[in-house]
Amino acid sequence: MLKSLTTAALALTFVAAPALAAQKAHNAKITVVFDHELPNVPGKSMRGVLVEYGPGGYNPAHTHAKSAFIYATVIEGEIKSKVNDGKEKVFKTGENWIEVPGDHHLVSANASKTKPAKILAVFVVDTKETELTTPDP
Repeated sequence: MLKSLTTAALALTFVAAPALAAQKAHNAKITVVFDHELPNVPGKSMRGVLVEYGPGGYNPAHTHAKSAFIYATVIEGEIKSKVNDGKEKVFKTGENWIEVPGDHHLVSANASKTKPAKILAVFVVDTKETELTTPDP
């Protein structure tokens, strides 16, 4: 009986481990590059976030702060993105998209396995919001 339980637990570990690993960023660096309260919009701030992906890099599916309106621009390389039920799309350098409060970002990845990519994401968010991104459970 103990041997069967041990074997079952070991098998479950091998099945569950890839799912857990999928929820972690890979070859990605995120840096807040500016954070400024908007003087003409009390309670709101603008935050700039630089997302740098190495070759094959990605972030797990996630949502942003409930108050966040986001404008993202690809500043280097190509980015694969999918928001909500929209189609997965590849954005090239200079192209951009928006995310509105409540959007679910399902795919956020470097479209290349050999070249780096970078995004500058500008958030307009409640000043009190401290967590800009929450990975899916």
